[in-house]
Amino acid sequence: MFLSRLKNLIRPPEQSREFRMELLSSTGLVPHGVVFGSSGGARSVRGVERVPFAYLIRIRKRSPLQLIAKRVIDLTVASVALAVLSPLLIVVALMVKLTSPGPVFFKQTRVGIGGKLFTMYKFRSMVCDAEEKLSELQGQNEKDGPIFKMRHDPRVTRVGRWIRKYSLDEFPQLWNVIRNDMSLVGPRPPIPAEVSQYSRDDWQRLSVLPGLTCLWQIAGRSDLSFEQWMELDRAYIHQWSLGLDIKIFLKTFKVVMFPKGSY
Repeated sequence: MFLSRLKNLIRPPEQSREFRMELLSSTGLVPHGVVFGSSGGARSVRGVERVPFAYLIRIRKRSPLQLIAKRVIDLTVASVALAVLSPLLIVVALMVKLTSPGPVFFKQTRVGIGGKLFTMYKFRSMVCDAEEKLSELQGQNEKDGPIFKMRHDPRVTRVGRWIRKYSLDEFPQLWNVIRNDMSLVGPRPPIPAEVSQYSRDDWQRLSVLPGLTCLWQIAGRSDLSFEQWMELDRAYIHQWSLGLDIKIFLKTFKVVMFPKGSY
């Protein structure tokens, strides 16, 4: 029921913004009367210079107790998961190391809450010079907006394709959760190049901690458009609660076990 209501957020491109707002309100994820908006002007954000910063209007208030509870849950679950999954993580690390030259981990600068830059960790799933080869593949980008996605990206290694399918490459980000760079649930952290192309509404994503999983991860993943990602992230921000976090986190297990739209 929860997932079927989320699918109603995915609109044909010709439909209007007003119709999208009506859909968002009808799902129950966003209360009637909430307005997605932004104020004018520009603001310098750490790591991203002079980019317009979107402000939320009538966002659901977060009490200090809720935020403390969210942090306690993040820290507890991430610590326990790292301990319990350590044998699996060692196996994945060995597979990455033994099947392709290069480091086990891929480190990349991402943009977190309030525009703060941090280093995000993943198991390396691509060849070592993947970043240098990106410019050669831009003409084959299959996504809209300021992101790059290819279903059959030639830079992805054989092991990398498998660990991406089951999201095993993301597990090192549990360390980012422990460091408080990220949360278990929240909008996925963008790279600075993506943020520099954000609209003012898109900047709403940076008003909360980025997460390991999010609404669009359980509603289509890479099969969705960039605009649909943004709409789902804004719906999450406006309707956030611990209960919503728990629903998303639990449904992520099904998505990981029976992957669709991951590449």
